[in-house]
Amino acid sequence: MPNAFNFTASPFDCLSSAERQQVRDNVDIAYHPEGQAVFEVGDAPAHLCVVIKGLVTQLDAGEVLATFGRDDCFDGRGLVAGRISSRFIAAEELLLYRLRRQTVKDLIASNPTFGALLFADLGRKLGALAERHDQHELQSLTLARVDEAYLRPVHVVDAGTDIVSVVRIFHDQRTTNVVVQGLPAGPGIFTTTTLQRAILDGRPLATQAVGEFASAPLVTVKPTDQLGDAMALLLRERVHRLVVMDDQQQIHGVLEALDLFSFLSNHSLLITVRIEQAKDLLALGDAAVQITRLIGLLHRGGTRIALMTRLVSQLNARLFERAWQMIAPDDLRVNSCLVVMGSEGRGEQLLKTDQDNGLLLRDGYASPSDLQAICQRFSDALATFGYPECKGRVMLNNPAWRGSQSEFSERARQWLHHPGEQGLMNLAIFMDAQCVAGDAALLDGARGGLLQGVQGNEVLIARFAAVIEGFGQSGWWGRLLAGGSQAPLDLKKQGIFPIVHGVRSLALSRQITATGTAARVDALVAGGALDATLGRELIECQHFLMGLKLAAGLAEIDAGQPVSGQVMPAQLGSLDRDLLKDTLAVVKRFKEMLRVRLRLDAL
Repeated sequence: MPNAFNFTASPFDCLSSAERQQVRDNVDIAYHPEGQAVFEVGDAPAHLCVVIKGLVTQLDAGEVLATFGRDDCFDGRGLVAGRISSRFIAAEELLLYRLRRQTVKDLIASNPTFGALLFADLGRKLGALAERHDQHELQSLTLARVDEAYLRPVHVVDAGTDIVSVVRIFHDQRTTNVVVQGLPAGPGIFTTTTLQRAILDGRPLATQAVGEFASAPLVTVKPTDQLGDAMALLLRERVHRLVVMDDQQQIHGVLEALDLFSFLSNHSLLITVRIEQAKDLLALGDAAVQITRLIGLLHRGGTRIALMTRLVSQLNARLFERAWQMIAPDDLRVNSCLVVMGSEGRGEQLLKTDQDNGLLLRDGYASPSDLQAICQRFSDALATFGYPECKGRVMLNNPAWRGSQSEFSERARQWLHHPGEQGLMNLAIFMDAQCVAGDAALLDGARGGLLQGVQGNEVLIARFAAVIEGFGQSGWWGRLLAGGSQAPLDLKKQGIFPIVHGVRSLALSRQITATGTAARVDALVAGGALDATLGRELIECQHFLMGLKLAAGLAEIDAGQPVSGQVMPAQLGSLDRDLLKDTLAVVKRFKEMLRVRLRLDAL
C-alpha cells in the first residue's frame, strides 16, 4: 500500500502505530469510472472504502442521502451488518483505498473508539469524540498563559509608608497585599500574613514603616508564561501569590494561588467575582470581555457544550442583573421583571448575539416618568458589553416589549387568536422568556394562560411549527460537504433552528413550561410524546452544531472579523464532515416526523 494513506482523517486518527501498520498491510487500491456502482443494495461487502479522489453518492430509492469525498470512508455499517442497504455510485471518476473486512473487524475489536467513529449511531460517535476531548481538557488549561487567568489589581506603596495607612488600603481596596517600592533588594511585598508580625512587634503601627516587614525580592512570573509553570513556581517557592511582571519590569497584577487553582477547576467563578465586585458599568464591561475569553478557553479545552451553555447562561444572567441594579431605581426593580429571550432565555447562547429582552411591570405600579431613558441606558450598556441591538427591536428600549403583567397577558392572547406571521414569531420569542432580575412571578402570571389557550388547537400548533419548512438541506448539500464548494453554510438555519423550533412546537402542543430545548425534550420523552432515542439524538445534534458554529465564531473573532454565524464546510475535517452528515440526517428525520405528527402538509 502507498505510504500516502491519511491517518489524520477520522476514524483512522485514533489508531496506534501497530494498528496503522495493520492497515498498511491489508489495503489495496481500486478504480471506478464515473457512473459505475461501487455497491448495490444487497451486496455483501468485502472491504471498507476510503476515497482518495472523486465523489461517491449514496442513494436510497433514488434520493441522495449523502456524498463522500476525499478521506471519507463508506460503508462501515454495511460492512459490519454484512449487507449493503443503499446504492453507492461514483459521481466522478473515483479512486479508492479498500481495507479488508477482517482487518476492519479486528480494529473494531481492539479499538472501541475506532468502532464507534466508524459505524455507530451519532450518539456513540459524539460520545467517543467527547471522551477524547476530556482527556486533554486539564492539560489545555495548564498550557494557558498567565494573563488569561484572573489577575488581581496591584497596589504600590513606598517603603516609608506607615502600616496603618497600608491597612486602610487593605480595607478600602479589598486586597490582602501591597507591593513595596524603595527597598534595598528591589520591590517587595507586604501581606496580611506579614501584618501579624508587625502587630506582634509591639510598637504602635502608625510609627512602623511597611518597608521594615516587606518580603523582598518579589517572586515574579511573566504574563506570557504558562499557568502550569506558574503553579510549579508557587509550590517550589512555597508562596501564596506571584507578581506578574513583564520584561520591562512593568507590573500587570498579582496572581493568587486561590485564583490559579480556581481557574484550573472552575474559572467561571473568577468572572463571577469580577461581576459581583464591579463598581460601575465600565467594570462590568471588562467582565463581559472575560466571558468571551472564558468561552475560548473552555472550547480549546474540549469542555462539552452542555456545560459551557450552563456556565455562560449563569454568567450572563448575573451580568444583566448587576447592570440593571446600577441603572434602574430600587422601586422599579422591586415592581418589575427583567426577562431575556431567544437563545439567552433558553440557556443556549455561547458567543454574544443580538439583545432579546423585555420588561414586565406589576399591575397598578406607576412607573418612573423617565422609564424610556432608563431602558435606553440599559440597552446602550449591553451594546457596550458586546451585545448588538436586535434587528427586530425585541429590546427594553422598545415600548412594544415593555408593559404590565396584564398587558403582556393580553398580547399573548392576541398572538394566539390572531396568529399572523409576526404574532407567531412573538409567541415563539415569549415562550423562551426567562427572568434574570426582579419578580419572576410576573412572568409566570403573564404566561400562565398561554399554554392553556393552545390546548386542542391543532391548526394553531401546525401553523406555529410550519416555519421549519423554510429551513433545511438544499440540493447542493452533499457536494458541499464533500468539499466541492466554498459557499458558507448557516448552521442555525440548516440544523439548529429546525431542532429548536420543532421541539418548541411539540412542547407547546403538550403545555410544557420548560424553556430550554434539552429540558423540553426530557419532558416530551417522559410524557411519551417523543421517542427516547430520537430525543437523545436531537440534543446531541444541537450541541454538535453549536460546537461547529462556536469554533467558526471564535476563529472570526481571532481574525478581527464580525461573528457571522456561518461555517465553511469545505474547511472542516473529515470527522466533522462525517458527523455533520449524520446530524443533518437526524434533522431530516425529525422534520418528517413533525410533518406527519402535526399534519403540516394539510396547511
